[in-house]
Amino acid sequence: MEKVKIAILGFGNVGTGVWKILLENKKEIMKRSNYEIEVSKILVQNIDKKRDIELPSGVLTDNINDIINDDSIKIVVELVGGREEAMEYMIRAMKAKKHVVTANKLVIANYGKELFETADQEDVLFYYEASVAGGIPIIREIKESLTANRIEQIIGIINGTTNYILSKMTTDGSSFDEALKEAQDLGFAEADPTSDVDGYDAVYKLAIMASLSFGTDVDHDSIYREGIRNISDIDIEYAKKFGYTIKLLAIAKEENNKLELRVHPTLVPSNHPMANVNDAFNAILIKGNAVGELMLYGKGAGDLPTGSAVVGDIISILRNNVKPSDLKILNDEKDFKEVKKWEENESEFYIRLDFKDKAGVLGDTAKIFGKNNVSIVSITQEVEHQDHATLAFITHKSVEKNIRHSLEQIMELENINKVESIIRIESFK
Repeated sequence: MEKVKIAILGFGNVGTGVWKILLENKKEIMKRSNYEIEVSKILVQNIDKKRDIELPSGVLTDNINDIINDDSIKIVVELVGGREEAMEYMIRAMKAKKHVVTANKLVIANYGKELFETADQEDVLFYYEASVAGGIPIIREIKESLTANRIEQIIGIINGTTNYILSKMTTDGSSFDEALKEAQDLGFAEADPTSDVDGYDAVYKLAIMASLSFGTDVDHDSIYREGIRNISDIDIEYAKKFGYTIKLLAIAKEENNKLELRVHPTLVPSNHPMANVNDAFNAILIKGNAVGELMLYGKGAGDLPTGSAVVGDIISILRNNVKPSDLKILNDEKDFKEVKKWEENESEFYIRLDFKDKAGVLGDTAKIFGKNNVSIVSITQEVEHQDHATLAFITHKSVEKNIRHSLEQIMELENINKVESIIRIESFK
């Protein structure tokens, strides 16, 4: 059986996961790829660092040129993370006529077009399945299984860290800080959790999925973003009372050739399957005009789930059953689709106000909502202290700008202290 040499750039969690899978599933991989895969080089920062895995002598290197200039290496797996350095390594590998596999959503969301153009020019393959949802094969699902469909919407829990935090806050009554600390202790969250808890990670992944699904160039800066730092235990309890569970959702919808793209905390009906995706698991709901609704569920991160997607891409390259152009995020003849401004989006809303417990507040508030075409479905009032109380609303579907105008006017009322929370609701209709 023919042998193929590959190189791995970076040997953190995912890199070690790839190594373990290639070693433990060697026979199965050989049968499915018709190749024996040899990891010839692994790029690391410190060759002398102690590692739990014993590696053959000469495999580790701290010099990228040892990989780029080695013509016997046919596939480069980029797992160093970050942006500029990873981008440089991938471009250099392609220009050296090496196929490239990556799990780097940050680079694809920012430089996808350049990477695919380089792959085309150099006639090499570029795969990126692991960049969006770890072990969930969402890229192949969109590009292969659903090609007969016009995709209408994608709604997903695509960040395991935030889902773990919200799950702990919901089921265990943990505060945000407590749940974040636990996620960090377990390795689900980085020491600096900004990318996850502020929604950036989900934005990059949504940009990739939306570009694939809707055949247009999606700039990640055009995606509306809110993180979960401001979600409180009070909001979680109110959500339960109204029959909802709070999740960080990534939402992409197309209607009349316009895109609605947003990442934010969302109230999900508690009887919907998405509400029961807990801990660090991910789930993605896809709606096609022919197939209807499909939901993919699984581990969205971790060494072995993400490593599984990476090794799957390596095997696909060895099978060579697709051309570089088949895996592009964008088609050469792509449509331009406008992204709606966030204030034009429509959804139902949960709104929580802190007010002085005086007569007439509810009536004045409801009157302002009515003047701005915001219809109220449900109201709950609970007195928390002697001199002020909390008022929580659920609205019918409303235009975002009408909600904002209403709240600006409500804040001018004498007895309103603060708008504590505004969280959108997804009814999956």
